[in-house]
Amino acid sequence: MELTFYSLSSGSSGNCYYLGNGSHGLLIDAGISATSVRKFLGKMDIPMHTITGVLVTHNHIDHIKGLEVLTRKNSLPAFTTRKIWKSILTPHISITKDCIREIHLKQKFRLAGYEIEAFPVCHDAPETVGYHICAGDKKFTIVTDLGHICDTAAPYIKAANMLVIESNYDEEMLTNGRYPQFLKARIKSDHGHLGNHQASSFLAEIINDDLRNICLAHLSRNNNTPEKALITLNKAFSARGIVLNAKQHIMVLNRDVPTEMIRMAESDRLS
Repeated sequence: MELTFYSLSSGSSGNCYYLGNGSHGLLIDAGISATSVRKFLGKMDIPMHTITGVLVTHNHIDHIKGLEVLTRKNSLPAFTTRKIWKSILTPHISITKDCIREIHLKQKFRLAGYEIEAFPVCHDAPETVGYHICAGDKKFTIVTDLGHICDTAAPYIKAANMLVIESNYDEEMLTNGRYPQFLKARIKSDHGHLGNHQASSFLAEIINDDLRNICLAHLSRNNNTPEKALITLNKAFSARGIVLNAKQHIMVLNRDVPTEMIRMAESDRLS
């Protein structure tokens, strides 16, 4: 089974990701408009009718902006925990009952040929989850908003063949930037966001031959650059003498425009 990943948008202005298996796909978050979702998928020749659902990580607007319209106009089911649903369903956001699917933490469920498991991560929302998704022997993990690598998230990250992980801010840029002190403290906190050094140090500890793709996600517009995120990661790898093999790739996901599609073929080779 081929596993295909496509980032439509990744950052504080909107997060939306596609995972497909050749015939069916799903979305992870819908933090951009439903119109943008349809447009971006159309450019990749992915018909909307092949999307079987939306997995929601938490209630922040950059992850659910298009969820209401997307579910209503396309009759798409959306999946998340009861606590997250309670935080989403407000007088300003209405999702039809037919589209609401409640899932449970650390309990596997199946959708479109995938085996999916939500796990808790540390972020300043009523509840936030990452997702571990298996398709055949391919294992995909996504964690886009977390203040630190907590014990509940680490095993799922370590198990991935393809990993999407936050690398939100460059520590020096954030410290010396114009954000007010309270916001800097919130971002740096254990329930804020993951910085370049935190993400890179952890990745240097866990990198192995089975981890074929690393996608750095949710980069800050004001406190990071793709170059700084990559330099920090490369320095962490060099300090440990880590050299990637020819089948391993690192990518920084674009903030406002789709990123090149990644394919994991049956032979476990990436293109």
